[in-house]
Amino acid sequence: MKGRSRRNIPLYIMLLPGVAYLIVFFYTPMLGSVMAFQDYSPWSGFLNSPWVGFDNFTFIAKLPGTAQVIRNTLTIAIAKMIGGLIVPVVFALLLNEIRRNSVKRVFQTIVYIPNFLSWIILAGIFRDILSPSDGAIGKIFQAFGLEPIFFLADKFWFPVIMVVLDIWKGFGFGTIIYLAALTSINPELYESAMIDGAGRWKQTLHITLPGITPIIVLMSVLSLGGILNAGFDQIFNMYNPIVYATGDVLDTFVFRLGLEQRKYSPAAAVGLFKSVVSLILVSFSYFLADKLANYRIF
Repeated sequence: MKGRSRRNIPLYIMLLPGVAYLIVFFYTPMLGSVMAFQDYSPWSGFLNSPWVGFDNFTFIAKLPGTAQVIRNTLTIAIAKMIGGLIVPVVFALLLNEIRRNSVKRVFQTIVYIPNFLSWIILAGIFRDILSPSDGAIGKIFQAFGLEPIFFLADKFWFPVIMVVLDIWKGFGFGTIIYLAALTSINPELYESAMIDGAGRWKQTLHITLPGITPIIVLMSVLSLGGILNAGFDQIFNMYNPIVYATGDVLDTFVFRLGLEQRKYSPAAAVGLFKSVVSLILVSFSYFLADKLANYRIF
């Protein structure tokens, strides 16, 4: 046992930077959660700020916009989860029908590229594209004699655009997962189905879909943990006060409350509430993953 530990010393050393990163940027900031129970002042710090118990949570609950922010978060996050599950599965099935591997790789690469682009870059691009005066979409509307729509300043269209763009950006990565799952299906099943006279549609319905169902269940269950994460990077870079009614989510709400309005303790209370709910959902999702998909980490 001691010999094995000595042999693993280089591996332990390699882990040190990662462990240090987690401690400094993930675990140490958790100390700031005490602000949720204080009337925090930057001048007094954690040690000297007065304790107020659950007053900050009560303050947040009584704010008129809190319920709307939670509804917006759930609506956008759930829509992204559903779309982010259906679109990659459908595209993977369609891509799997292409027989030429070179063509398949080209399409796979094209849809995977947006996954590498940050929302800062994409926000600038789509602000220009969706501009009602100079954008490509506005020009198309004008060409057909229609009144251009400012999608990013419309309360109805803004959350729709957020969901569509998020699915477009991430479905290439999901497609790779399902394509990998498709390779695990026994080819003899398709040969037997062809002998029995089953066409491509019936093969997909009775062989392909059941073959990747465990992965679909696993991915859908694991996504439950992020149900309160509607996408801060995307929404923060694309929203504006006009669409707060339908586009403001918990993360952007915390940003404005804590950094813009300097209400540090209420913002910490919202962040702590979100973290606790996410922890419960992640634990529940892993429980479901174990029961439904036989997936376990430990």
